[in-house]
Amino acid sequence: MFTKVHTEHAPAAVGAYSQAVEKNNMVFVSGQLPIDANTNEMSENVVEQAEQSLKNIEAILKESGLSLENVVKNTIFMTSLEKAAEVNEVYARFFGEYKPARAMVGVKELPKGAQIEIESIAIR
Repeated sequence: MFTKVHTEHAPAAVGAYSQAVEKNNMVFVSGQLPIDANTNEMSENVVEQAEQSLKNIEAILKESGLSLENVVKNTIFMTSLEKAAEVNEVYARFFGEYKPARAMVGVKELPKGAQIEIESIAIR
């Protein structure tokens, strides 16, 4: 059985298509849209969107008693891979020397007009 992760620090987007669940020693954070939990707004800049998505993931993991150091894999969905290098720079800032596996996937469209969405798998 899965347990849903609840946090006030992730945006209202944590809903039907953006949830986090925990089972045994794994937390799966479904695609986090770059919506700021405090303002319910989304930047139009893809670099700022990457930062916000990772902040949302970080908040959800914290609620589960984990941190970004527990992440073993991220999947980054982008509507345009042209800014992949800039997103990788954001990724490096958040994860420091420990950089879990990641996949970057080009998609035609994301919910709410987002340019990026990131999902993570973390292990205790």
